[in-house]
Amino acid sequence: MTKSSKTRWPLFRYLGKLLFHDFVVPTRRLILLMAIGSITITLGYILGVGMYAFWAYNSLLLVFSVIDVVLLPRRAEWTIQRLLPERVDVRQQFEVQHILTTRKPHYVRIELMDDLPRSFAVSDHSSYAETSQSAMSEKASGTFNGTAGTYVYSARAEERGLYTLKHVFLRYYGGLGLWKKQARIELPQEIRVYPDLSAVRGVLGSLQHALILDGNRIHRKHRSGSDFHYVRDYSEGDEPRHINWKASARTAKLMTNEYRPEKGKIVTLLLDCGRMMGIELDGQVKLDRCLEAALALASVALKQGDQVSLLAFSNRVKLFIPPGKGIAHLHTLTEAVYDLQHDFVEPSYSAALAYLQRYLKKRSFIVLFSDMESYLYDNGLLPYMQRLRRGNPALLLSLGDPLLYDWARIQAEDSHHAYILSIAHKFTVDRKRYIYTMAGRGIPVLDVPADQLTLSVVNAYLDLKARDAL
Repeated sequence: MTKSSKTRWPLFRYLGKLLFHDFVVPTRRLILLMAIGSITITLGYILGVGMYAFWAYNSLLLVFSVIDVVLLPRRAEWTIQRLLPERVDVRQQFEVQHILTTRKPHYVRIELMDDLPRSFAVSDHSSYAETSQSAMSEKASGTFNGTAGTYVYSARAEERGLYTLKHVFLRYYGGLGLWKKQARIELPQEIRVYPDLSAVRGVLGSLQHALILDGNRIHRKHRSGSDFHYVRDYSEGDEPRHINWKASARTAKLMTNEYRPEKGKIVTLLLDCGRMMGIELDGQVKLDRCLEAALALASVALKQGDQVSLLAFSNRVKLFIPPGKGIAHLHTLTEAVYDLQHDFVEPSYSAALAYLQRYLKKRSFIVLFSDMESYLYDNGLLPYMQRLRRGNPALLLSLGDPLLYDWARIQAEDSHHAYILSIAHKFTVDRKRYIYTMAGRGIPVLDVPADQLTLSVVNAYLDLKARDAL
C-alpha cells in the first residue's frame, strides 16, 4: 500500500501551508507601482540607461517591500473569536461577529472571511463595528487600530441542516500597503439551520380562541365537543339542549353550557422522505414544505391539549418520535427533524405503516405528507390504510403541481402543444380519479397548492376536533 507524497513528506505539508495559507499576496498599490516601473524602465532603455533604471527601481521596490512585510504583525500575535447563533431559521438573515485581538497595538487594514458552506449566502452589506458601521461587500473588513476590533457580516442559510464552520481566513496590510499577509486560523464551530418556524410562532403566540396562521384566521367551531368547559349567558342560535336550567333558575336568566372537544387525543404525522420529495417547488423542496406544515399542525395540536407523534420514512423508517404533549415535546420534534433529508429512493408505505401498526396502541389521527405521483404508483398504501382507518381517522396530503396546472391550460397551437395538453389532462384526471376513489373508501385526500398546505391540514384537524371525530 502506498501513501501520497503529501502524507509521507512533512516538508510538502509545510510548503502547502506556507504557500497557500500563510503566504503574502500583492496589493493593488504594488501592482500599480510595478506597472509604473515597467514604463520607467522602458523609457530608460530608450534613453540608454535602461539597465541602471531596472536595477535601481527594482532594488528600491524590494527594499520597501521587505520593510513593509517586516513591519506587519506576526501571524502568531492574532487571536480571534467567532460569535454566531447556535440555531437560525432557514432563509432568515443572521449576524456573525469576529472579535480580533493582539498582544501589541497595531494599525492595519483587516479582511476576514469564514469558510461558509455552499448553501450559505453572504449579504451584500457587511460591516466593521467598533464605533460606526460602514457598508462592505463579500467579507467583513475594516481598520484595526489598537489591540481589539469587532467585525460583523450578515449571512443566511438556504437549506436546513447541521453545518460546521471550520476556518477563518485573515488578511491584513498596513504601513506602505504593498503586501498583504494572510493566515488560515482553525476555529471549528457548529450552527443548526431549522425549518421556517414563523407559522409555529404565530400559532403559539395567538389567543386560544383566535388562532392566526400566515395572517389568516384558522377555522374553529365553537360550542362543540363533549368536554364541559364553562357556563355562559344564552345567546340567539345556541342549541336548546345545552341550556343549563339550574343556573338559569339561580340567575333568573337563560344560561347555556359551553363545551369543547376532549383533550389527550393522538395525532400521528407521517413524513415521506423519498425521491419525489426532493423536487424543488417555488424555491423549496417538497420535503421542506411538508415539514413546515407538519410542525405547524403539531403546534396547533399540542396547544389544543392533544399528543403528537412523528414517523419519517423513505424505503425504511428513518426516525420515530413517540406521542408526547406540551411545548417541550414540540421542541423534541423540531430537534429530531431539523436536519432530515430526502433519499433518492422510492418510498415504502408498507414498511412505514407496518412499523406504525406495531407501536400504535390507541386511536390516532394519521396524517400522511407525501406526493401524488407516489400515491398513484404504489400498491401497498391502500390495504394498510383500509386496515388502519377502521379505528383511526386518516388524511393523505399532497402538494399540487403548478407546472401541471399551467400545462393543462395552454393553447394547442400545433401538434407539440396539443400533445403536452393531452398529457397534462391525463395526469390531472388521474389525480382527481385517485382522490375520488380514496374518498369512496373513506380516506380523504387533499391535493392543494404549496401556499395552502398548512392552512388546509390545520383546518382539517380542527374540523375533526370540533366534531369529536378524533
